[in-house]
Amino acid sequence: MSRFDIRDGETRLETDIVFHAQITFIGHIESPWSLENCPKNLRQAREREASARVHVATAFRPALEGIAQGDDLVLLYWMSHAPRDLLRQVPRHRNGGTGTFNLRSPARPNPIGMGVVKVLAIDLAAGVIEIDAIDAVDGTPLVDIKPHIPVADTPPT
Repeated sequence: MSRFDIRDGETRLETDIVFHAQITFIGHIESPWSLENCPKNLRQAREREASARVHVATAFRPALEGIAQGDDLVLLYWMSHAPRDLLRQVPRHRNGGTGTFNLRSPARPNPIGMGVVKVLAIDLAAGVIEIDAIDAVDGTPLVDIKPHIPVADTPPT
């Protein structure tokens, strides 16, 4: 089975949807991962103790102002290798299937990944942020960077 073959119990989109969006990639992620060895989530990536780098394109570097070592950031990235037509999936780690929107799988209509990462170092002039870990393959396009603000980002208990 190839990485994107459909599994028993999975459902694909049955209509030709036109996907529209205009997203400007602001840079890319440099990681030690390929499609064959990429961790499934940030917890696994941190367990492998492999840092990564975020490269921000020259035009967007002024937007890095204020980011410092030790900050927590939310990275949004485009998982360009993921299929976009799975509506129901059967993950290997579950006993049965579920809807795509109930999973953190990269296979989704808009394959946007999200990770909360720690800034280990930053070079504003070069537009490079060294981060503690990432669950994205090398070269993954970067969509956005946001500060992680626990008081705003954590749902009420």
